[in-house]
Amino acid sequence: MAERLTATVVGGGIAGLASATALLQAGWNVTVLERAPAFTEVGAGVAFTRNGMAALEALGADGLVRAAGHMVHTAGAQDTRGRWIMRLPEAPIEQDPTAWVCSIHRQRLHAVLLGTAEGAELLNGARVTAVEPGEPGAAPARVTWTSDQGGGTVESDLVVAADGVHSAVRGCLFPGVRARYAGATSWRAVIEDTAVIDDRYIAIWGPGAEFGALRVSATEVYWYGYFLSPPNAVFDDEVATARAMFADWPRAVTATLAATRPSELMRHDVHHLPQGLPSYTRGRVVMVGDAAHAIMPTVGQGVATSLEDAACVGRLIAAPAAQAKALGPALAAYDRARRPRCRKIARQAIMVGRVASHLGGGRRQSVRNALLRSVPAGRLANVFAAELVNWTPPPPTSQLPHP
Repeated sequence: MAERLTATVVGGGIAGLASATALLQAGWNVTVLERAPAFTEVGAGVAFTRNGMAALEALGADGLVRAAGHMVHTAGAQDTRGRWIMRLPEAPIEQDPTAWVCSIHRQRLHAVLLGTAEGAELLNGARVTAVEPGEPGAAPARVTWTSDQGGGTVESDLVVAADGVHSAVRGCLFPGVRARYAGATSWRAVIEDTAVIDDRYIAIWGPGAEFGALRVSATEVYWYGYFLSPPNAVFDDEVATARAMFADWPRAVTATLAATRPSELMRHDVHHLPQGLPSYTRGRVVMVGDAAHAIMPTVGQGVATSLEDAACVGRLIAAPAAQAKALGPALAAYDRARRPRCRKIARQAIMVGRVASHLGGGRRQSVRNALLRSVPAGRLANVFAAELVNWTPPPPTSQLPHP
């Protein structure tokens, strides 16, 4: 029996655990290095469009996520007076699956993926200090890490860099590429049930800001407040500042903020990789998630594309390599599949930001709103679906044609 291939996944968040799941399914031995002191997720909520659910299905986790989440209809966008800018037709999910999202608390999603990655060796508190990428068909990859208990160096056939927007692996292999501040910061919270939020997701656009809220369970609501801001801004009272900023917005916004306790609120500056990476692979290392393509949140595809990456790690790299096929061509196939798509989504996120949450005040708002109201919302939704959500994972290796 051939010796099992080995992989080191750097990062124990959603992208890392999903990639570990894909590798385990292909029969690899997997070690996950997480720099945090525990394997957990810091965050509020996330919503998956059709492509994210397709990736979860490829990972065998879609049913678990649906059971732990909540289905929400994407209804469209309104202005700060509650008037529709674009309103999408409501249709059952069987008729229009692209108009529905599965929303879930990020901690529940992380718990699902922690379960599907059972069998991997999990090392927490491991801070990566050096990466030697190796070479397919030659030297193995080496990852050096340290922790409060010591540290070490691990060799493996493959390294998956899933360590986020400020990736240590990316810093080692692509030192000239650094995440940039996107010009905005975002409040997020999950709060107890509020009667003003139903099973629809409505984005509300105002001058230099956006607010959205959607259910993540029958009794919980996730909301975000995204706004332009200098980097590293400090507010003495985050909740009071949020309430004041959105005080003149629709009642659904003000009531949601009124129901939010300070302990439930978090805020993070938004960073992205506007120019991307020249390659998503280097030697035996493959980049996934925000480490590869941190995307502005204006199209809501950050977690979904991370899961797409993981599904492709499994089907384009792990499964072919486990069947004694060369690793180099498999890594090249991953790069060809992922980099053009993710670069396109990143550019679209920047463009959407310019006409939505990043748009300034005054006449620009009324002109934008009038232009969007003049276009049938269904047509805009179809363009969005064609570009983003109508993605399907590569077929399993057993279904690929023989060369």
